[in-house]
Amino acid sequence: MKRTFILALLFVFCMLGSVYALSVGGPGGAWPKDAPKELEPLRKQAWTWLHGRTVKDRGQYTSYEIPFANRDQFESAWPHILKFKGKATTVTLVRGNHIRVASRTAGYKRAGVRIVGLTNVRSDPQVHPKIKVTDIQLVVDGMIVDLNRIQLPAGTKIIDKRFPSK
Repeated sequence: MKRTFILALLFVFCMLGSVYALSVGGPGGAWPKDAPKELEPLRKQAWTWLHGRTVKDRGQYTSYEIPFANRDQFESAWPHILKFKGKATTVTLVRGNHIRVASRTAGYKRAGVRIVGLTNVRSDPQVHPKIKVTDIQLVVDGMIVDLNRIQLPAGTKIIDKRFPSK
């Protein structure tokens, strides 16, 4: 009996350890203080994720996902999303179901933006920490997010992962 209890307890601790390494977050944009005010209407449909991985002396990985319902909504937000971009920020093009929507039952969207960066480890994410954006992932569907209708930032490294090689 004692041995079974200890094994069950070890199993639970192992599961908790693996869960801690995953991401935690959910609906709502807990964006930095300096986020563009024009993105405020998108906060309710956005998701904020704190990832279990941290980089020593640089911060904790954080991502903000914004799904878009229509082309006009995306195209009006795109210039303001680019305000997050720093000198070393890359823009990565992806396709498929990458962006979670605010309703737990609605699943994932094929059009949107994921802003990935490092936040200060010592700051509280609920207090809207500063973020150093490392990547802006653009989930391209060809209808809502159409690369023929937007301008990608000049002088920025663009990584195209829409069509992975086999």
